[in-house]
Amino acid sequence: MTEFAILTGVLETYFDGLYHADIERLGHAFHPKAIYATADEVPLLYRTMDEYFPLVAKRVSPASRDEPRRDVIESIEFAGENTAFARVRCSIGTKDFIDFLTLVRTDGEWRIMAKIFQITERES
Repeated sequence: MTEFAILTGVLETYFDGLYHADIERLGHAFHPKAIYATADEVPLLYRTMDEYFPLVAKRVSPASRDEPRRDVIESIEFAGENTAFARVRCSIGTKDFIDFLTLVRTDGEWRIMAKIFQITERES
């Protein structure tokens, strides 16, 4: 399997975790020391995974509301053997997200190390 295919698999696990509000899946996609941040909130929103996962676990999942999936991988770039960047889009409820995901390979496994995102409201 190519590194591109492996990264695509990590991103699909990430999308599945968000769609199902499944922290176990997200735990496979994110590095335990990853950060989650957006400047769309004031002050800047910054969370660790220990802060982020409990919030996801409390969500009503998009899957349970039978929301259409709007997951898109726009690009994947490799900076070297152990660092990559992905630009992805997804939706939860009436919010659309553009996520900039930095991935690292540690112990032979690719994981998301940073999620920086932009939020926009969708009319319907």
